[in-house]
Amino acid sequence: MLLRFFFFSASTADQKPSIELAQLSDGFNAEQKYMASCFACHSTGAAGAPKVGEGMAVEWEPRLEKGIDTVVANAINGINTMPAKGLCFDCTDDDLKAIVEYMIESSQ
Repeated sequence: MLLRFFFFSASTADQKPSIELAQLSDGFNAEQKYMASCFACHSTGAAGAPKVGEGMAVEWEPRLEKGIDTVVANAINGINTMPAKGLCFDCTDDDLKAIVEYMIESSQ
């Protein structure tokens, strides 16, 4: 999957806007990134992290009451003892959303 965003910028009024491409993570695998970056806390519930795994939907219910956008924003910005991006500094916001969705789906 290759996604591109276009950013327009102009330095001065005399210059035409230039187009810059920003590429999201190519070949991103939410499960692999979860195992590398999120598993330690979300498999054990460390520091109050909602557990991930079959039958753990109850862990996610209070968070999902606020909506998936809020849950994703918390993953991006950090909340309580969870650091911003869950320390996955090479993850884009879309990558983090995919990880959150993976964790929720894996917890049904």
